[in-house]
Amino acid sequence: MNVTIIDYGVGNLRSLRRGLERADASVSVSDDPAELAAAEALVLPGVGAFGECVRNSKPFHDVLVEAAEDTPILGVCVGLQLLYTESTESAPDGETIPGLDLIPGRVERLPSDEVKVPHMGWNELTVERDHPIADGIDDGDYAYFVHSYCSETAGHTVASCDYGFDFAAIAADEAGNVMGTQFHPEKSGETGLGILDNFVEYARRYRDDRVTA
Repeated sequence: MNVTIIDYGVGNLRSLRRGLERADASVSVSDDPAELAAAEALVLPGVGAFGECVRNSKPFHDVLVEAAEDTPILGVCVGLQLLYTESTESAPDGETIPGLDLIPGRVERLPSDEVKVPHMGWNELTVERDHPIADGIDDGDYAYFVHSYCSETAGHTVASCDYGFDFAAIAADEAGNVMGTQFHPEKSGETGLGILDNFVEYARRYRDDRVTA
């Protein structure tokens, strides 16, 4: 299974690539919109502030929106946040910065009056609904988080995490092929490797189903 990581100048892609390769994927890293448009599956990483990631990834927004129609997409950390409708991070008070609007919801700051921000370290997952990305994941499994912003739980939530309040730790769109994790699966031990395995297997089945349809 060929998986392409989008390189838009944010994040350490090496560990994410290694994790996908451990999941038996053939991995490429590209900043060529034509290559991304032809990819069998896409991974959108993200580290840093939402506004910066939006600016850096802008050359690929049209590709991602079109790919969402018929390509498995996995967002990681800020990469997941970019898939949402909007975020308050980096925006003037009372305003938001638009995301890709592939998953409905708003990204907002963690409640710093209740918990330490940023949220850094291991925390438990609670599975909220069935989705192939969460196959084999049990309530209480741990994942590694590094973030100050998140989206509240809603219908898009596949798994939640309690850190002062419940937020979406894994989310997916209605069709199911656009998904993401607020945590870093490449840093989350066997649980994270299981997530990456699930994504690669989902992408493989997705491709095979389209070929035989």
